[in-house]
Amino acid sequence: MPQLNPAPWFMILLLSWVTFLIILPPKVLAHEFSNEPNVMGVEKSKPESWNWPWY
Repeated sequence: MPQLNPAPWFMILLLSWVTFLIILPPKVLAHEFSNEPNVMGVEKSKPESWNWPWY
């Protein structure tokens, strides 16, 4: 039964993995997000004190 011979299927598996590893990473890494997050300031703002009207 020829399907039990691993030689051709192993080469097909290797070639397909090599193809995916060569073609896909540049396409994925070239993807740019449409809305980049804004960089906020590192300093934390001081919270304003509450204005208590009863004292």
